[in-house]
Formats: sequence, C-alpha cells, structure tokens
Amino acid sequence: MALLNFRKKDTVQPAGVNPYLEAFLQGYSIEVMPRTAEKVPDFKDLLPTGTRVYIAHIEGTPIEDMVATAARLARDGYPVMPHFPARIIKDQATLENWIAMYQGEAGVDQALLLAGGVAQPHGDFDSSIALLETGAFDRAGFTRLHVAGHPEGNRDIDPSGGTLNVDAALRWKQKFSETTDAQMALATQFAFEARPLIEWADSLKAAGITLPIHIGIAGPAKLQTMIKFAVACGVGPSLKVLQKRARDVTKLLLPFEPTEVLTELAAHKAATPDSNIERVHFFPLGGITANANWAIEHGGASAVPASQV
Repeated sequence: MALLNFRKKDTVQPAGVNPYLEAFLQGYSIEVMPRTAEKVPDFKDLLPTGTRVYIAHIEGTPIEDMVATAARLARDGYPVMPHFPARIIKDQATLENWIAMYQGEAGVDQALLLAGGVAQPHGDFDSSIALLETGAFDRAGFTRLHVAGHPEGNRDIDPSGGTLNVDAALRWKQKFSETTDAQMALATQFAFEARPLIEWADSLKAAGITLPIHIGIAGPAKLQTMIKFAVACGVGPSLKVLQKRARDVTKLLLPFEPTEVLTELAAHKAATPDSNIERVHFFPLGGITANANWAIEHGGASAVPASQV
C-alpha cells in the first residue's frame, strides 16, 4: 500500500482535522508482532517520534524474535513495551531471563503484563498478578508497567459472566500501584462504542480505581476482519455496532474506521479533562500501515511521522 503524502513541517494543517481528536491522539500507542513488524520497511515513515510500541507475544513465538523486534524499534528511537503473557512463562528463571534479554539487547524498561490467551498455564504463572508478585520487574528497574482492562468483562476471568473477579483483580492492582516505583496504567481490550467505555471508566473512578486508562481501539480494517477478531477476543456488547453495519449492504465492503468512536471519546476528554481516560492504544487489525495512515489523516500534528519532523 502506498503511503499518504505526508505534510511538511511548514505545511498548513488541513481544515478537516478535529482539534479535539488531534489532542486526544497525542501520544497514542500501537501494537505489533514480529511477523507484522517485518512487513514495515521503516517505522519512522509511519509513526510519530516517541510512539510507544507494544509487541504482542503470541504462543509459539520464540523469545529471540520478540527481542530482535524490540531491538529494531529501540534503535529507531521508539519506546518498546513487550507483552509478558503469564501463562506461557514456565517459571521464575524464564521470566528473569526474558527481562535480562530485553534489557540487555533493547534497553527495555516497560512491559504489559497479562494472563495470556492460553487455557492452561505452561508453568508456574497464571495471571499478571502472579508476575507482579515476583517483584522481578521492580528489581530490574522497570519504569512503567501496564495491565489489562476489560470494559466488557472477561469470560476467562469470570466464566459465569459479570465482573466479580475482574473487579477484585483491579483492586489488587490499584494497591500494588501504590507500592511500586513504576508508573502503571490499564490497557484495555478494543471496543467500538464510546458511551460504554466512558461509563466503565467513570465506574472505576467511583470505586477508587485511579489507574490511568489507555483505551484500546481497533484500527481500520475490513468489516469481516473486525467481526472475526471481535468474536475471537470476546468483545461482546459493542459487537452489535459491527453487526448493525453488516446489515447495511452499502457499507458491507467498506473498511470499518474508528473515526466515530474516537471523535466521541475526544469530545468527552475535552469536556472532562480530569477523566481517567488518558491515551489511545491502537490494535492495527487491518495492518500497521492502514492504521498509521488513518492517524496521519485525522491526527494533525499529533500523528506526523518521525521522518517528516
């Protein structure tokens, strides 16, 4: 896919850029995998300077591939946040070896800790809490630790529905955040409606959960692709947004874009600056280039690629 014609530093910003959306996209993050990163010739042609890049660790991906991807991004000047999926980490020695490899070869000092998408643990760990309890990240001097947020609940954690176990885990993580030197935040699963996300964030704040929220948003993708990922990832209530669109044959073949949900979230953030919704985190379901190009088109100065600065 050909890249958009990027704006020069002194080019007048297009009139169509929404100033609230531009402000909300400032400091957005994005997720890659080693195999998707390989398809990008130069991240500096796509991502703004300083963009945090999460590296998803899918079961079966060699740690060497993860570390090599982290090292490449770090050399290009991007802060890297690799996933540490608890259920695929065999034991404490393996965890500490991964940390040492990431730090030694890529200078990594931040991580996303999550249970991981496998049913049975491969070893000693079954949750992000179990990883945090080891103290390994604090001993290694990690400056930022993110954990998962579930605006629509999580059937793996609460099999019968509801949010009892999810809520208890959040309370534990809130207390942990008050004892660690690392900055913590919640990185959420993607959703497609703004209002439920806002209501969820408000409910956390009312319950004393003050961790900043980095809202997960799916980047542009074919509708069929979006529905497939939504079903696989357990995105339930907001799936109706996609299903409604699928019934409209005039839109069926068009990419689904995050413009509407992000515009609404941006307006909320502008009207409520003390909201615990802090940043946008993109899941580039339709590809990194498509996601970055959408951000460039809608993000104004917030999304100018590093190579164009």
